[in-house]
Parts: sequence; structure tokens; C-alpha cells
Amino acid sequence: MIKDRIIKMLCLFTTLMLISCDDVFDVYPYDVNIKGETHINATNISKIEGLCKDKDSLKIAFISDTHGWYSDFKDEVADINRRSDIDFVIHCGDITDTGTTKEYEWARSIFNKLNVLHVALIGNHDFLGTGDQAYHVMFGDNDFSFIAGRVKFVCLNTNATEYDYLASVPNFDFMESELKSDSADFDRTVIVMHARPGSEQFNNNVSKAFNYFVHLFPGIMFCVSGHEHATQADELFNDKLMWYGVDCAQHRKYDIFTITKEGYKYEVVNF
Repeated sequence: MIKDRIIKMLCLFTTLMLISCDDVFDVYPYDVNIKGETHINATNISKIEGLCKDKDSLKIAFISDTHGWYSDFKDEVADINRRSDIDFVIHCGDITDTGTTKEYEWARSIFNKLNVLHVALIGNHDFLGTGDQAYHVMFGDNDFSFIAGRVKFVCLNTNATEYDYLASVPNFDFMESELKSDSADFDRTVIVMHARPGSEQFNNNVSKAFNYFVHLFPGIMFCVSGHEHATQADELFNDKLMWYGVDCAQHRKYDIFTITKEGYKYEVVNF
């Protein structure tokens, strides 16, 4: 009887503590209780499209895989800020290491130090736990696009492993719709993703079909990805289309693409 009373008292005490202390719930890492700014991609895309609508040339900084390396990420942002010629930044995914809400908030605080606008794709690390839900709240849809200076940037979720290859990843229906959507407003295309064909994250059963769809886009210029923590520049399918890989923040490198009417230039920046 005494033992039962002790157990009941302990249960009651625990319940009262949980009810009386809201902070208890703040420590759960996957609560998706995002405080502050949300839907960042949509907000910034609207601004990017307005600012870049009539531009004849664009200079874009591509960064990727900043997860866990917050000091390097801060230095990367500071290095971009030292330049006065960047129009906007695209992050190719793996914003977080384990998909926790706090990691997303930490990353957002660093993003917000940029002097220019940014968008961010979802990476495989960003799916961990409830990370994909947190990404959706903070940044938006997994697949999205925007147009800057008559160039359409098609940003795709290619993290097929995170769905055990059961979902439509990459989403061919989305790609097909983007071929025709706003077709009068763009005549060139850049495809951006986290994991490119050939990586373990990509559904390589559909690599050739994916490449076929890529080539349907008007004026396809090049493709950019992250994930592999290496600087890459390859002609993956021997068809003259270049696929560029952006290194991770830990290696203190990022890429800059300058797009003009004549074509584009590519450089790797060490910081």
C-alpha cells in the first residue's frame, strides 16, 4: 500500500510539473514549433523576381552543406557580404545536421546576416526526424522555381532515399508543369538540386528519364547540386550539359555563376 501511494504521488508530482512548466516542451528537438520568420523562399522569391526582372546579367552565389559547421557558415556569409556584385544566394541543401527545429533557427539567424536575398533547397539531412516538416514551415515547398533576368531556376527535391524510393522524387509532374508555366517570361533554364544523378541519394533507376526532362527546358544552361562535399564540374551524360557540384562549408568553398546574354562564367571561391 505504501509503495502504491509513493508511485501515485510521484506520478501526480510529474504531471503537475509538466502542467506548470511550459519550458519543458521547448526542449523537444522535433516539435516543429518554429518561432519567427517562416515561408522564407516565397517571400524572397517575390523580391528576387522584382529586383532582377529586367537585368541583362546575373551573379549568383551557390553554397551548400553548411550543416554543423556554423562558424564556417558565418565566415562564408561574411565573405559573400564583402562582395558588392552578388544578386542573390542559392543554398543547395543540408541546412541542418539532424533536422531539429533549433538547427533550422540557428541557420536562419546566419542566413539573415546576408546582405542579399537567398533561397534554400532541402537536403537529405534536413529530412531527419521531423526536419522535412520544419523545412516546409520555415522555407516552403520541396520543389519550387523562380525567374530572374529571363532565366528560370528550377529547384528540385532529389532526396529519393529519404522516401525509400516510394515517392515521386524527383517529381516529373512538377518538372513537366514548369516547362510551360510562365513560358513567355523565360528563355533559359538552370536546374538546381541537392543530390545529382549517380549519388546514393538519387533514384538512379530514373537517371536517364530525369536527364531527358532536363533537356526539354528552354535554353538549358547547366545543373547545380550539393551533397557530395566536393567541387565538381562534369559532363555526366556525354551530351555537352555541365553538372556542377558545390563544396561544403567545412571546406570553405562556394561557387559563383555569372550569367550574361552570351552565356555564363563559373568560379570557385575559397574563403
